[in-house]
Amino acid sequence: MRNYGGCAPSKHARSSSTEKSKVLKTECYPISILPHMSRLFLDFCERQEPLAPFYTASAYSTEWMTAPIRLSPSNRASLCDLLEEENGGFGASNSKIDENLNRLREGAGAVVTGQQVTLFGGPLFTLLKAATAIRKARDASASGRPHVPVFWLATEDHDLAEANQVAFPADGELRTLRAEIDQPSALPVGRIPLGNGIEAVLEQAAAILGPGPFLDDLVACYRPGATFSQAFGGLISRVFSGQGLIVLDASSRVFHAFGKSVLREAIVRADELHTALMDRDQQLRAAGYHSQVLVPSHSSLLFLIDSASGARVPLRRTHSGDWQAARRSYTSSELLAILDEEPERLSPNALLRPVFQDSILPTSVYIGGPAEIAYFAQSQVLYERILGRTTPVLPRLSATLIEPPVASVLAQHELSLQDVIEAALKDPLELAHRLGARAMPIEAKRKLASAGNALEQELSALTSYMHSVSQSLGNASDVAASKMRYQMNRLRRLAANDQLKREESLTRHAEAILLNLFPNRHPQERVLGAAWFLSRYGDVLPEVLIEQAGQQCPGHKAIWL
Repeated sequence: MRNYGGCAPSKHARSSSTEKSKVLKTECYPISILPHMSRLFLDFCERQEPLAPFYTASAYSTEWMTAPIRLSPSNRASLCDLLEEENGGFGASNSKIDENLNRLREGAGAVVTGQQVTLFGGPLFTLLKAATAIRKARDASASGRPHVPVFWLATEDHDLAEANQVAFPADGELRTLRAEIDQPSALPVGRIPLGNGIEAVLEQAAAILGPGPFLDDLVACYRPGATFSQAFGGLISRVFSGQGLIVLDASSRVFHAFGKSVLREAIVRADELHTALMDRDQQLRAAGYHSQVLVPSHSSLLFLIDSASGARVPLRRTHSGDWQAARRSYTSSELLAILDEEPERLSPNALLRPVFQDSILPTSVYIGGPAEIAYFAQSQVLYERILGRTTPVLPRLSATLIEPPVASVLAQHELSLQDVIEAALKDPLELAHRLGARAMPIEAKRKLASAGNALEQELSALTSYMHSVSQSLGNASDVAASKMRYQMNRLRRLAANDQLKREESLTRHAEAILLNLFPNRHPQERVLGAAWFLSRYGDVLPEVLIEQAGQQCPGHKAIWL
């Protein structure tokens, strides 16, 4: 077996993934409660029909489950041989993975998702992506057409500053752990070795996560001699081995050779494809959207690995029709020669990557996050021109996990997840003020409410009368009324602050809620490390997430653990 540097055996016995976890309750919210979502993604999620011409399927589509699966028998056999070797190398080979590899060999379709390889598994949404792919593959198989889940490791990304860190809640604050690695920032992250410094980061993680089977997995996978690809691939394989998740690192020469027809098209049809993307940009703007990936006039769809430094640098078009990477120029013929001899040196950008991926795999549907799905509105024109088809895309499960201690505090203060998010987005201290206001004695609440209602009633009558007298007097009364309302609200806030001083626990409660559910005013799924939850809930958690990844809630879920 080829050595991929997979994880070493775990020291602890692992619990069965068939164990059942009791989910107390779930709540479904519109996806729009989360901040910073593009209008394009929101419209895609809210429409029952495809958002044409940008998408060929909707977020509710099921047609992909029975659509033709395109992959030649010879390519399928070679692909499965490679996947079998690679997954064995990740150290998580078991009967479930073997069963899915056999299904893939016999003609099954693939439900694909993926993520950049990061420290200790990255944020929670990594688990949500994998869980959704597994759930959709199960749903499709139940409909009569076998499907298997595949996790594509984005090992060619070169943003080390983003990949080398993970955040956990600890001691009442958000702790960010970083692997200090002295490497050029433009190197593909997947091939960067972790180095001996990873042992100190593991010690920090152990102090936060505590001992147990999952920590053993971290230690086994994130070894000094492992690369980011080997460590992340080994960990995600272990976490979902009971569900048969197939993991793929396509950065090698042989996988790039499988997909080199797409890379070739990006070279020989560069001008045509660029024009198509510019036309799509105009369509997006005309529909009231904006380009999710900027397409400058000199850009291309490709990166080149520098033969000397190993850096991944963007290929740019020149006015003469040639190409430039860093300070060196290339002709199209020279790039085609590199593609034939060293295909792994050429890699796709964010728009071309899904097309490259689906030239290798028998992909029926892709599971993406908000940004990825928005990218597909531009990638769609590349799909049609290069592959002659467009892969449907579905949103991953979006969720906030509410642990029992946090749930108790929410219940005590009669707060919902939406209350928390709205308060946090308004002001970092707003949630504490709300808790203070709710905790005030009933007599104080009644007096403030009575005064506020009386003030509002009198001001409304007064400003209405002043407007009837003259416009200038009415405008002046509006200004004066606004100042009075401000002072009334200030009095309410002062009363709430006084209550906070009397009950210091209220501030601690607010801080704990925000830290765990909406840290740094961002969704939990994008900030807190997946390892935090896996260390606490173990093998039960993947099945909980898979169960919740159906389409019953097309928005954002609050899941009580």
